Amino acid sequence: MMAVALSNSEDPPLSACQVMIMEITRKTYQGGARPWREDFRLAALLGVAGAIAVAALFPYLLELMPQLRSKIHISLPMLILIQSLQAAIVFTLLALIGLRLGQPGALDAPWLRAWLSGDTVPDFPFRLAISAGISTGAVVIVLSLLLDPLLPATLGTTGIPTGSALNGLLASFYGAIGEELQLRLFLMSLLVWLSLVVFKQAPRNRVYWFAIVIAALLFGAGHLPAAAEIWPLTGLVVFRTVILNAVAGVVFGWLFWRRGLEVAMLAHFCADLVLHVISPLLAGIAA
Repeated sequence: MMAVALSNSEDPPLSACQVMIMEITRKTYQGGARPWREDFRLAALLGVAGAIAVAALFPYLLELMPQLRSKIHISLPMLILIQSLQAAIVFTLLALIGLRLGQPGALDAPWLRAWLSGDTVPDFPFRLAISAGISTGAVVIVLSLLLDPLLPATLGTTGIPTGSALNGLLASFYGAIGEELQLRLFLMSLLVWLSLVVFKQAPRNRVYWFAIVIAALLFGAGHLPAAAEIWPLTGLVVFRTVILNAVAGVVFGWLFWRRGLEVAMLAHFCADLVLHVISPLLAGIAA
């Protein structure tokens, strides 16, 4: 793993979280790469969490897309078990790669790392993560209210499907864990690492912002299959789906960069609570 100094006089100073990551690296490993064993332990923990999140997602998927049941040719418990085991392997590998590649760019999960290593765990910015998540969820709802009346008629006869608050709560764990592992820890770390390889210098802010935006756009594009189950994929539907999710992805990406993976995860979870738990509850009360 290449060692690159991250100080750059042309960019704003590093966040306290990034400084903490760099200091832990320098003090413990004298600026060298971390032992694989430490990263694997953390990756395995994240992989198990991702597998549990996949299992928790199934009730929400089946409620919103009941037609999926006709495509399942094995028992549902067996399917959930198989998918969860596959997810554990995939998420562990993605997390391990992200943790290894993220080190020179100060992208990490510092609180979980400190906890697993038996080090003093710093104070966690709960207020920042929760407020960012709630605000992001509210912004997405407002944008949805503005754009949804312009969309074509839904493919079904019941309008836009909404899941129950309980299933929305369960699904929120997948967004917070699974999607953050894929889009932030893996993809953003990979993009920043590639800039180090190509340019042979410390990544400037624009490199991180490039990684944030690319990951956010892919995050939005990843929701198109679900949108295709609701509307015909017109240009406006694609725009609506990508932009609404990309807005949230930019917030989560910035939090990952400046504060760490755990802060991005909690913010994502809070945003999903607004979208998939509070919103259905308020809609039920209004009805």
